[in-house]
Amino acid sequence: MTPNPDPSRYDVEALRERVRHDRDGRVDDSIPALAGADPGLCGIALALPDGTVRVSTEADVTVSVQSAVKPFLFALALLDTEGGALDRVGIEPTGESFDAILLESGTGRPPNPMVNAGAIVTASLVRGAGPEERMDRIAAGLAAFAGRELDVDDDIAHDEHLLGDRNHALAHLLRAEGQLRASADDAVAVYARACATLVDAETLAVMGATLAGGGVNPRTGARVVPERVARDVVSVMATCGMYDGSGRWMRAVGVPAKSSVSGGVVLAARGRLGAAVVSPPLDEQGTSVRGRLASEALSDELHLHAFAR
Repeated sequence: MTPNPDPSRYDVEALRERVRHDRDGRVDDSIPALAGADPGLCGIALALPDGTVRVSTEADVTVSVQSAVKPFLFALALLDTEGGALDRVGIEPTGESFDAILLESGTGRPPNPMVNAGAIVTASLVRGAGPEERMDRIAAGLAAFAGRELDVDDDIAHDEHLLGDRNHALAHLLRAEGQLRASADDAVAVYARACATLVDAETLAVMGATLAGGGVNPRTGARVVPERVARDVVSVMATCGMYDGSGRWMRAVGVPAKSSVSGGVVLAARGRLGAAVVSPPLDEQGTSVRGRLASEALSDELHLHAFAR
């Protein structure tokens, strides 16, 4: 059997050069801040268990985290409810879009925490007496995953809250089904602010590595969540993290991942590394085109596929 290549020697810059010239996909325009993103941006990073991070050019360019925050909201909800979040959110893939108006038949639960309905619930389950306390708790939790403080773009948070009509509809539906205890407006505000957290490829890679390392941040050495929480989150990323493209992703890449409309992709290869790509043009599934290409190459060249010898 061929030994696994050493990721500490991997040429991340060369990978960027191979994928950055691809011009497929389109930048999301659901809010003004996303529509104005640079379509040429392409940053790649790998975070290794010993805390080493390998980065390409533009790995320090920030974007709003958007849906790539969902695994970490799920982790915080599991932590703060001692696993009780699984009573309020399912873990099954849907085959539907991320913002589908869809709840489980019979239970009224969101189908999984990687779609918007599920993330609205998990954000509301994070510990806090009200929305401001939950926002602070989420900010502290995301900082622990990243190993550093993270800023929030207030304009993006405002636009996400103001223009998120489908999220408000989902929140009201969740309230009607008894799955959301906070007010619909407060729940959407908390989720919108989490999505407006600013990250770059390097930060996302460290966050992914924290999940891949069983909940221990490789840079700080701090345990952020218990191993079981990290295991559960990565498992759901594998089945649901890429929405209705999750099956195709696991076949081609074989690494649990989460996409975002800002062009971020975060990967967690258990026991191996965390990785991230930030590049705004998206395919029809809402996944960064260059992120997909880079992830396929990383999986093949570093032998990351979970189901390959």
